[in-house]
Amino acid sequence: MSRTLPDELTATELDVLSPMLTREGESWTADYQGLTLRTALQPIFSISHKRIVGYEALIRAFDPDNAAVLPLHLFELPSSDAENLLLDRLCRYLHIRNYSNFQDQLNWLFLNVSPRVVSAGSRADSFFGELLKKTGLPPHRIVMEIVEQPTDDAERLRETVAYYQQLGCLTAIDDFGAGHSNFERIWNLSPDIVKLDRKLLTRATDDRKARQILNGIVSLLHQSGCLVLLEGVETHEQAMIAIDAGVDFVQGFYFRKPSIALAEIPGELTDLDGLLRDYKSKNRVTQDPTQQLTSFFEGFFRNAVDRLSQGMVMREACNTLLNHPAVSRCYLVDDSGVQIDDTLVSDAMASSLDPRFRPLESTTSADWYRQQYLRQAIAQPGYLQVTAPYLCITGAYMCVTLSLGYYHNGKLRVLCCDILANPPETSVRKG
Repeated sequence: MSRTLPDELTATELDVLSPMLTREGESWTADYQGLTLRTALQPIFSISHKRIVGYEALIRAFDPDNAAVLPLHLFELPSSDAENLLLDRLCRYLHIRNYSNFQDQLNWLFLNVSPRVVSAGSRADSFFGELLKKTGLPPHRIVMEIVEQPTDDAERLRETVAYYQQLGCLTAIDDFGAGHSNFERIWNLSPDIVKLDRKLLTRATDDRKARQILNGIVSLLHQSGCLVLLEGVETHEQAMIAIDAGVDFVQGFYFRKPSIALAEIPGELTDLDGLLRDYKSKNRVTQDPTQQLTSFFEGFFRNAVDRLSQGMVMREACNTLLNHPAVSRCYLVDDSGVQIDDTLVSDAMASSLDPRFRPLESTTSADWYRQQYLRQAIAQPGYLQVTAPYLCITGAYMCVTLSLGYYHNGKLRVLCCDILANPPETSVRKG
């Protein structure tokens, strides 16, 4: 049966929604324009906790013959803004009713907010606080998901997010990484959780560079104070990518499909222990390349430092290092981080330098002090420092840098050596 509502819903008008809900055993259904609406829940897992920490509520519609109706078709039924608001509230009312009776009385319920509710601001959704009071569901167990969208009214968006936060709910930005995503919105809204769009994962599955970008996005979001959820995980490989990226939570068909059989969901098992064992096993086989590179080059590197500390000229002291095909360059830095003389480039690197980056090749008197590995080498002479792979500014290639502080004629010097993070195959083993 179709019902209409005024543009704003007040607490007393919750009574308009209540007759549209029907209890069936332990769960609730809703009637909307001849369709039966049901709640489906999809579990959300914490990788570190190895268990469910929340559920996303999804609407499922069925016609009088109990045939499924696509959500897309359901949300095309409203013919006015008032009807759109009605359907949005009805779905959330249904979900909260069902979750209030759910066996799991600890974890979060993720609820989607209609873009129309967001654009209307918190006044149009002020009934939500009354809805929580009516059902008795604590607001701290609710995560309100706001889909990113282009909007000229940033202040109204902030107002809406602030309203849910003042109620005591958590807030999440949904589909981050799609069309209109940007970090400015993260900084302005300060959500508790950011849900990454599945397209980021799809690209990371096929492209190693995209995988590195995914890892970087997760790191930036963590630094912004947000927990990160990666949705759309459908394969074992994608689960490995999610773990490696450092996301906090995962969601997707690989772990569990959405289900309207609510009573059965908490009892179903997901083998996160086995998944983490696979990751640890794989990680041991394909360890961070710095481990292999450091163990191989440390002897050559310390030998070069010994020669330099005894007064040997740079070219002769580093000759063995520079002859290795995986080594790109060596350079000396003083105790203030400023480079002494120009860089020694290996013959192999010199023959493959990209002329497009020629303005960056000369590094005489360059100041590298802001590099963490250099500051550590200056602070801890005699201790070998090694970086994770990073983009070398002098040639825009990925490298790992070894650095070690030593004394010559009473002055502290640091020898640095850049090693290709993706050296020619078997070059490290050949020596």
